Amino acid sequence: MHIRHLIIIALASGTLVACGGGKQPVPGSGLARTSQATPSLGDASAEQVVAQARGDMHCPAGFTANPPGAPVDDIVGVRPGMSYEQAAQVVMCSNPLLVVTPENSRGFDMQTYGQKLRQGFTARFAEPRVHKTGRQIMQDMEHNAMDRGMNAVRHDLKPGQSKWFVSSMGMPGKEKVISAAREQWFEEGRNPTIASVEQSLIAKYGVPTRQMDHSGYHMLSWAYDPQGQRISATSPSFSPCWNAGTADPDASVSLSTDCGIVIEAIVNELRDNPALGQYLQVGVVDKAGGYRLLTDTGHGLQAMDAARRARQVREASKNAQAPQL
Repeated sequence: MHIRHLIIIALASGTLVACGGGKQPVPGSGLARTSQATPSLGDASAEQVVAQARGDMHCPAGFTANPPGAPVDDIVGVRPGMSYEQAAQVVMCSNPLLVVTPENSRGFDMQTYGQKLRQGFTARFAEPRVHKTGRQIMQDMEHNAMDRGMNAVRHDLKPGQSKWFVSSMGMPGKEKVISAAREQWFEEGRNPTIASVEQSLIAKYGVPTRQMDHSGYHMLSWAYDPQGQRISATSPSFSPCWNAGTADPDASVSLSTDCGIVIEAIVNELRDNPALGQYLQVGVVDKAGGYRLLTDTGHGLQAMDAARRARQVREASKNAQAPQL
């Protein structure tokens, strides 16, 4: 695995990255049931789909608090450094309709030597399971093709819904969270003001390192160095440690040894009233911590494979088949 100063996690929507295997859910957990359960037959409500997917998971989930003096870095309770299992439980406990699914198509392009790494998961609202006729399926395909032809903007969330992507890395069974991003659509008729959302963000995360207003959306970000010290606007790390996309569950995220925790929030305006918010995206990434974890995992996997090959050589000296000459 070749790692330079900057490593990009290819997380863009629809992008496939060559990864060393899929993710292994934890037996007995709601996450395991999501990926391993036999598909149920027949129609089902969203609540029934959730019950089948979650299994025996219980809420509330345990929450790992920030160390004293460290920057506030959680997204609705999910923060870098959490275990994969704990993060999945916290996400599901944040809404009774959320279902977590291991993400196999997005992650680091790295040599895993045949080991299975859980490099992240997504979470979305469960939808009712309804079996459609062939005609209904064809109609859906025609509508989607028409929208693409007209360049129509199609959002994959409904008002009141949210979705997540959580990235993780570590040795098999010991993966920890590197980044988390969440998108929340406000309920129709209950849209908060842009100002009130910004005030809530500042109340939680503090005065932003950077704040920018654009046509249609407003962006705030908070950046810290690897020692947890706030990065000022005059710091040489100010620009390198800010990268658009941290808040978007479908966007890419970068890692760097020069930056620590970086948080980004984007408040998108309601189209017919720019003073109100339509949806909010908030994300966090531990750039230096993620870089270090990725490097350590690569070295650990390499050492594990070297030990495997050495063991095979030792065994071959005892029971190898002699060549026929």
